[in-house]
Amino acid sequence: MAVESHDLGSLERGLDALEVPVAAKQSPGRRIWRATWPKLVAVALFLGFWQFLIWIQWKPEYALASPEKTFSTLVDNWDVIAEAMWTTLRRGLQGYAMAIAVGVVIGAAVARIPVLRAGIGSMITGLQTMPSVAWYPLALLLFKLSEGAIFFVVVVGAAPAIANGLINGVDNINPVLLRAGKVLGAKRLDSVRYVILPAALPSFVGGLKQGWAFAWRSLLAGEIIGGIAGYSLGQQLAANRDLADAAGVQAVMIVLFVIGVLVDALVFGVAERKIRQRYGLIDAAAT
Repeated sequence: MAVESHDLGSLERGLDALEVPVAAKQSPGRRIWRATWPKLVAVALFLGFWQFLIWIQWKPEYALASPEKTFSTLVDNWDVIAEAMWTTLRRGLQGYAMAIAVGVVIGAAVARIPVLRAGIGSMITGLQTMPSVAWYPLALLLFKLSEGAIFFVVVVGAAPAIANGLINGVDNINPVLLRAGKVLGAKRLDSVRYVILPAALPSFVGGLKQGWAFAWRSLLAGEIIGGIAGYSLGQQLAANRDLADAAGVQAVMIVLFVIGVLVDALVFGVAERKIRQRYGLIDAAAT
């Protein structure tokens, strides 16, 4: 009996250990503060180091402007910079939408058709590793100095990353899910829509995020060195460089940096968090 009582007590302690406390739901203000304060500290450290370089006169003012002068230039020229920003964002979003359409079609076809996988599977990775700048001479020959050249390079730069994200996601789907879809009567299109794409979603979102990075870099490279017509952030960078206006260059770079942070936090960060909640990887009540 003593042995049975000891075993019963061990079982009760083991069951108690399984009771994992659920984190209390946090207020929106507290969640925002927790996500914001590390970024504020990082920005403060960066600005402090930047100001330190100005104090020790590491570079002349025409090469490295002070934070004060840079932000003053940003405020004084905001109307001009804002117009250029919307032009660049419009081009980026249009080119990225084209890249998503092309990448999804190619990725889905290669992932599900063995002949295509054998024929062009490795070529997609090869295209992804090519520098976007290398496409601009061909783009200018094909489309001249027009936005068509920008869209061509953005699509070629971003679509392979998106396609690879979808291919990797499909490759790592649990076979049980595919068999369950067949048992439930899912045909080819229904299987893609209701089984394959949802199961491949985490990897696909990673490919979308990487594709946006390629698209954004390709776009700015075209605006800066491709000589593409139009009032844009890349054109502003090139013009300020030619005038040796360090404050103007740095002001535009700050705008580009903020756009990148906001896109990552408000688009891809939210999407990744929702997916992780859906898959039970994080507690929805704690976020």
